[in-house]
Amino acid sequence: MKKLMITSVLLSTLLTFAGCKKEKELVEVTIPEPEKSSVSTQIGNPENVRAEDQEGPFQMIKLPYAYNALEPFIDAQTMEIHFSKHHVNYCNKLNAAVKGTDLANKSIEEILTKLDLKNSEVRNNGGGYYNHNLFFEILGQNATEPKDAILEAINKDFGSFENFRTQFSEKANKLFGSGWVWLIVDKTGKLVITTSANQDNPLMPNAEIKGTPILALDVWEHAYYLKYQNKRKDYVEAFYNVINWKKVNEKYNDVK
Repeated sequence: MKKLMITSVLLSTLLTFAGCKKEKELVEVTIPEPEKSSVSTQIGNPENVRAEDQEGPFQMIKLPYAYNALEPFIDAQTMEIHFSKHHVNYCNKLNAAVKGTDLANKSIEEILTKLDLKNSEVRNNGGGYYNHNLFFEILGQNATEPKDAILEAINKDFGSFENFRTQFSEKANKLFGSGWVWLIVDKTGKLVITTSANQDNPLMPNAEIKGTPILALDVWEHAYYLKYQNKRKDYVEAFYNVINWKKVNEKYNDVK
């Protein structure tokens, strides 16, 4: 009888253990979903970018394309940061620098050609405003080739478009630090490639070669680093795919 009772207890224990094990095997484990990032990937609208001082003499230009229009050569994020952060900052600081002075009644070209180089606020922000205006204006989403008057001038002054491209790229890749590469019309009417450091440009009194810019390439790192990192050469080569040569031709004809 005692043996039977022990056997029954053991059997009951085994069954209970088996049941518990079975229940544990059937328990569902819920894996929490990953937290959603708070960083928005939505690209903004360039038309919403405004100068802080809406009554100031200098306002933001209308960008003639969307931020993503130049992809894959210049990415949307870079374009948005470049236009809505860097460029508008130059615009705002320029308005602040000229407020209450006689410079507030002058065009940006007049300010830069007669610039007091010791006035760093006007020099840096006026240069940044003018330089970026030109840079964004001569870009376009549909790749074009130079033709008409500008092509004739390029062939005359550089021998061929390929020669121009080679010389322009060399200037861009060899420019140390931050700055700009320009195609200008000098005082004799000749096309010349030149460079400037920081936010200086060929209109300023200190320019190595003075002239009227008709094409500009921004080689500050903020213009390309998100996509190209330290590969400036790749960025320079990509630039030729987004030049609006029709606009460059218009600017050339205006100077002539």
